[in-house]
Amino acid sequence: MPKNATATPDWDADLQVYEPHKAGLPKLRPYFRDLFGRLQFAAEFSKSGIKAAHSQTVFGQLWLVLNPLLLAVVYYILVAIIQQKAGGIGFLAHIVAGLFVFTFISASLSTGAGSVTGGGRLILNMSFPRLLMPMAAVRTAFFRFLPTLPVYLVIKAVAMWATPANPPEGTLPLAWAPANLLGIYFLGLMVLFSIGLAAIMATLQVYFRDTSSFLPFFLRIWLYLSPVLWLAAEVSTGRLARFETLMLFGNPLFSLIGGWTDLTLLAVIPPPSVWIMATVWAVVSVLVGSLFFISRERDFAVRI
Repeated sequence: MPKNATATPDWDADLQVYEPHKAGLPKLRPYFRDLFGRLQFAAEFSKSGIKAAHSQTVFGQLWLVLNPLLLAVVYYILVAIIQQKAGGIGFLAHIVAGLFVFTFISASLSTGAGSVTGGGRLILNMSFPRLLMPMAAVRTAFFRFLPTLPVYLVIKAVAMWATPANPPEGTLPLAWAPANLLGIYFLGLMVLFSIGLAAIMATLQVYFRDTSSFLPFFLRIWLYLSPVLWLAAEVSTGRLARFETLMLFGNPLFSLIGGWTDLTLLAVIPPPSVWIMATVWAVVSVLVGSLFFISRERDFAVRI
């Protein structure tokens, strides 16, 4: 090379071309290699969302606990006291156990729905796997859920202490046992399930901007249909027995939240059908949701 010549940069070496398309999957192996290589980006993006919501301050974390806890007290008054539902003080612990994880799932869906449309500038100016955005939303919801776990354990301990030695019939048999630790499995399944649903909702929000407006009504109905304000055991042995098959195959949260509360609250091993269906729902959700999102994500830039 001559002494005064300048080297020409090889722009093609780092150039990545995205062709416009309506639908279709890219090559999945390099996509997921890039996705897992940029997980730290999702973590940092999630941390910025947590800071923006003041979740790292004392009062911010206090509200994360107080909001679902106050709802649990309201539902306990409506269901247990006014309707005189059996279960004792342990039923309050049951509502808290279910409501805390339902709040995590609903927050994942709500935050995930706006993750793409809310990050328009980021999508237009950076090249990265867009699936990181709903994943970051679920991470944010999960870390906002973690402060509620100690509160749930304290409420369970207080409920057990307040239960008399000879409890009346219908009182929930709360227990501490090694089986409580198996609830971590169902919590992991709920994380996978939330990632899949967050990806679906984020995609729908791009094409149908009213999705986020409809979502609160859908989540409220889903809450009433899930074993939060009622016991999963009522479906198999109680007055709701005729809906057992419908709940098992039609409502993912029946097996996910039902298995969680049975294990962490009562130390009761759920039947095999609950384990199987919870696993199936989580795996199907994360696979279908991720592939659906990936098949549309290169169309996002012209839609947002």
